[in-house]
Amino acid sequence: MSKLYSPAHRALQEKFDATRMADLMENGLLHCEFAPEEKAFLESRDMFFLSTVDGAGRPTVSYKGGPIGFVKVTGPSQLIFPCYDGNGMYYSMGNLMAAPRVGLLFIDFETPHRLRVHGTAEIHFEHPLLQDYAEAQFLVSVDADEIWINCPRYIPTYQKRAASKYVPQPGHDTPAPAWKRIDFVQDALPAKDQGKAEANGGLLSADDYFALLAKGEA
Repeated sequence: MSKLYSPAHRALQEKFDATRMADLMENGLLHCEFAPEEKAFLESRDMFFLSTVDGAGRPTVSYKGGPIGFVKVTGPSQLIFPCYDGNGMYYSMGNLMAAPRVGLLFIDFETPHRLRVHGTAEIHFEHPLLQDYAEAQFLVSVDADEIWINCPRYIPTYQKRAASKYVPQPGHDTPAPAWKRIDFVQDALPAKDQGKAEANGGLLSADDYFALLAKGEA
């Protein structure tokens, strides 16, 4: 009996003569503890994709980025990552509080290579490692149930040109994102961000912001 595949999965596998391969993947490649090389790979990443669903089952996928090493493997089957300042929706984070099953996809676009992690997430507003992450609001741990290397053949080869200037770094002032300077959002900003637009370059209209966004300068 498969833990991974539903009747819908099985129907597609049977249609395309893939049942044997699917069984081989589940029974031979899926595991629940990080191998040393997998730990090294995850901790060398500066981004991953996080999938969550809300309490009604509606899915979303979010990009999560940070400095190299912002994801840490903290146990045989556990990893942890920070939640930084965002747009205030806390969409993925609210989702995983209501429905803690998550999927994480880690990709190396230069090699290429990728690794999937499925597990159960938990938010930590207090944690011994929180002090290790500059500007983190809280940490998220994931207890992995399924870990596996995914075929990289359709991953394009890209080369990283530069890290985002918004990635928090210890001992450095992180610039404010341009959207916090848009005129109509000023009253909605958290108290800590209000009244700072002029010092950060001045107010922007929506058109000004989208012009910066189109040039990759937002």
